[in-house]
Amino acid sequence: PIVPRVSLDDITRLSQGALAIALIAVTDTTVLSQSLATKRGEEIEPDQELVALGVANIASGLFAGFAISSSSSRTPVAIAAGARTQATSIVGALLVTVLLVAAPSALAALPQPVLAGVVLVAAFGLIDVPGLRRLIRWRQADFALWCIAFLGVTIVGVLEGIFFATLLSLGDFVRRAWRPHHAVLGRVRKLKGYHDLERFPAGRQIPGLALYRFDAPLFFANASHFRRSVRAIIANAEPPVSWFVVCGEPITDIDSTAGQMLEDLHEELDARGIELAFAELKDPVKDRLKRYELYGRIGDPAFFPTIGTAVAAYLEKTGTVWTDWEEDAAAHGPVSKSS
Repeated sequence: PIVPRVSLDDITRLSQGALAIALIAVTDTTVLSQSLATKRGEEIEPDQELVALGVANIASGLFAGFAISSSSSRTPVAIAAGARTQATSIVGALLVTVLLVAAPSALAALPQPVLAGVVLVAAFGLIDVPGLRRLIRWRQADFALWCIAFLGVTIVGVLEGIFFATLLSLGDFVRRAWRPHHAVLGRVRKLKGYHDLERFPAGRQIPGLALYRFDAPLFFANASHFRRSVRAIIANAEPPVSWFVVCGEPITDIDSTAGQMLEDLHEELDARGIELAFAELKDPVKDRLKRYELYGRIGDPAFFPTIGTAVAAYLEKTGTVWTDWEEDAAAHGPVSKSS
């Protein structure tokens, strides 16, 4: 063992290749371990896999070895041969050592196609055709990403294919978050809580109150979409909206761009006599609004722990007359299905 002497110039020249190797190693290890764990009915901890991979690579570097990852060829071969525990790797390493010392030329005449055939036969077990069929049925966008990754790795190269597929996956995530599902909520007869009025057209809105749910983090890509949606809801409301409550349970983050948008929106609605409020907003998101100095501008009374408390505060403050189905049932008995 020896600590490698690596100069700053060496690190600069090696960094690009090192990053490429790291990307392939992480991807290879993660995909292979997840695939095999699923087939064997086991669960893995991806972080622990990466810790083990890092420790193994540090040890390999101290002994002038190669950068390593899981083996997508040796692992299926071992499983096909009946391997069941990690002791297989230790036994295999010992046998290879004995072979190299005692009979280094024993397998010299073995044709390479024979070795390739062993690997290919074992690797066929990794192809999950039923899983691919499910992917086609469940989400065609994910199937398209699978096809791009497969073609990229096969035609262009492993590094390029994986890198391009990763970029496309991130782009698809941003695309979904760019135009997320959002809903105006109302009360639905015989259903507790507040529900999407597009799914329940018979639901009722409380006069003058807009309950709006946005099912994604608020960030630079969807901030304008959020503001346009708020304006459209207010413009089409009848009677006019006096309170606009953002039902924020699905909002897991608000970046600085979205924070500026909320500040501008608050000023815009305030100028029109509309109160902006939030319900069920998570504490970490509130903390972020406090760092933006926006929480104080909107005011603590405008943040409610539940939608129900926001509705109760609206009714009390505005004097709006509203009787929902639960109160009606309590006063007059259960409501019949025909009504």
